[in-house]
Amino acid sequence: MRIGRRTTVVGCLLALLLGAAACDTGAAAPPVAGSTAPSGAGRFGGTDLAWVEINIAMNEELLPLLELVATHSSSAETKALAAEVAALNDQELSALRGLHDQAGLPAENPHKGMPMPGMVTPELVTQAAAVRGATFDRLLAAHLKAHFEQGVRLAESEAKAGVEPETKALATRVISGRERHLPRLAAIRRAL
Repeated sequence: MRIGRRTTVVGCLLALLLGAAACDTGAAAPPVAGSTAPSGAGRFGGTDLAWVEINIAMNEELLPLLELVATHSSSAETKALAAEVAALNDQELSALRGLHDQAGLPAENPHKGMPMPGMVTPELVTQAAAVRGATFDRLLAAHLKAHFEQGVRLAESEAKAGVEPETKALATRVISGRERHLPRLAAIRRAL
């Protein structure tokens, strides 16, 4: 059963990454007239489950890079943006972990450390830790841009194909947060 669920989650991941409009394996059926909406893990569809796990992995993997900013950046604007991104990241992680628990997902995240667009890998953190000043700021900006853009793409897929209301609402907030930071990041990148 665990292998089947993992296959479903991986299939949904592929659908999200490829921009498929729907992945409804495991999706809750629409409520019958006079019945109540599903509660607990049963209300989460495959897209919801994959999106929660992928975003927990992406946001957790971003943390070590953000922790380098205070000692490696030479730009006050970059430091200010990174502080805002870290606060937003913490809020998102808290909400994602709550959804993770509600969905009854396993403690082991199959997407942790998975190389994919927008994922800050340990190798990228090592590369960033080896440089300082404007070189670090350019590297950070490039990684944040990739992280934000992939986050928007994935959240758009969840907003379209997801079925769990809280998860879809979080996806909408993720899109808004990323889109709010992208122009500012572009201005920082031009100044570097």
